[in-house]
Amino acid sequence: MKIEFFHKGISWLVTLLTPVVLVLAGVRLLLTPTFLQVEYNLPGFPADQYGFTKEDRLYWSGIALEYLLNSQGIEFLSNLEFEDGSPVYNERELRHMVDVKIVVKNVLSIWYVILGLLILLGVWAWFGKWGDSFLRGVSRGGWLTGILLGTAILLVLLSFGVFFVGFHQVFFEQGTWTFLYSDTLIRLFPERFWRDTFLFIGIFAGGCGFLLGYFVRRKDL
Repeated sequence: MKIEFFHKGISWLVTLLTPVVLVLAGVRLLLTPTFLQVEYNLPGFPADQYGFTKEDRLYWSGIALEYLLNSQGIEFLSNLEFEDGSPVYNERELRHMVDVKIVVKNVLSIWYVILGLLILLGVWAWFGKWGDSFLRGVSRGGWLTGILLGTAILLVLLSFGVFFVGFHQVFFEQGTWTFLYSDTLIRLFPERFWRDTFLFIGIFAGGCGFLLGYFVRRKDL
């Protein structure tokens, strides 16, 4: 009886960890040059009124992405200059990029740890002959992910501004993430970019969640 109760507890832990793994997997997929290529080529993506071409955006955003994933300091960006010798980023933008890099590093570290934990639990469940409990947890976690992300998608579609502000207030200090329309960060990553980003994560993680919930073996849910 105690062993069965323990397995049920682990099953519910798996349920809670599954949405985190799926959402952060979506985040990791966004941190690729492929996503930038797709996003900037989407129909109706707004042109930069200050002169960046699509090729310019791909070039500079690619460097920004590289900075977020590498181990170098902010000088990786602060040393960048346009052809006329002016800096690509001002001091406010550079400070924000430092904050973003910290968040990205922490988020990816959490993803690696939780993903590794789920894999270890799955292996343990397989060899410990309690795989049904593990799979029930995965299935429940899938449904939970689908419901939560479906709600998030609806919120993004109905009131993206509120969602966007709330997100930044959670992860960044007040006043450090607002910029002029003429600043490089806004020119590279306008509001449309971020709306599409959140929608992609929601569709990817929510879709994967519903698939897990429906197709993973389930008993006594």
